[in-house]
Amino acid sequence: MKTTILWDHDGVLVDTEPWYYEATRLQLGELGIPLPRDEYLKDMASGTPAWERAVAAGLSPEEIGRRKRQRNELYQQFLLTRDIDIEGVEAVLERLSKDYNMAIVTTSKRDDFKLIHRERSITKHMAFVLANGDYPRSKPHPDPYLTALDRFGVTRHETVVVEDSQRGLRAAVAAGIDCVVVKNEFVQAQDLSAATHQIDSLAMLPDLLTRM
Repeated sequence: MKTTILWDHDGVLVDTEPWYYEATRLQLGELGIPLPRDEYLKDMASGTPAWERAVAAGLSPEEIGRRKRQRNELYQQFLLTRDIDIEGVEAVLERLSKDYNMAIVTTSKRDDFKLIHRERSITKHMAFVLANGDYPRSKPHPDPYLTALDRFGVTRHETVVVEDSQRGLRAAVAAGIDCVVVKNEFVQAQDLSAATHQIDSLAMLPDLLTRM
């Protein structure tokens, strides 16, 4: 019986992934480095930073650092000005919080996470949040989810991960935790076949969990 849900964040609870890609694409584009979405998604699945393209192009660490900072600023502008809400998330969290321990396990930077949730109430349903820097290695390594298991003091058999991307799915599989993938148009071309279950929308999750 599942007692605990570990939630991915970007693409599952908020629709931020396309805007992070767009901010990165624009900054690399100004350097003359193209970033097609399919190649970005391949890098994302393997955990390879898009900025490796700038390294390969011979840009200096100083220039790459400056462009990353500009990307981060642009991304935060997008977070404040674009519609990143996913319909039905709050209702599902409200329902599941009555029966499950829940936490968010994300690769988001803590500052970005705080900005996203400044005027949202998603986190009120969570026991804690693990963000970038709260674990030794990021997804697709298992460390984020293993850290969450330790924090809750539960076993992998009591737990389910909710993800949307191949990178997050690989992290859950490496941690030995059942993973439900919520289909997401942005990452739909990625290989998600290792998921325990795939669902079309988050609204399907509560009934599915009763059968796991």
